[in-house]
Amino acid sequence: MAKSCKGLAMELVKCLSETDCVKVQKRPYKECAGEKVPNITSECVGLRETYFNCKRGQVYPDPCITNYRQLAVDRLCCHCSVR
Repeated sequence: MAKSCKGLAMELVKCLSETDCVKVQKRPYKECAGEKVPNITSECVGLRETYFNCKRGQVYPDPCITNYRQLAVDRLCCHCSVR
């Protein structure tokens, strides 16, 4: 795991460990991480989305910064002037 997302992953695990999904229902963290608000808190949902975006940012770096021109045109970049 990349170091830049590790802190978010640890926060997500800590948040999930305090939910009924893990404590009461004894379900695995991975399974509980995919749940919606009734089973886990909105804080955990927010952390999950932030962690996902962190990981996605490592796979598809911002083409405005890294200058991946074709990737920018094909997939990501509508907000910058790389063309």
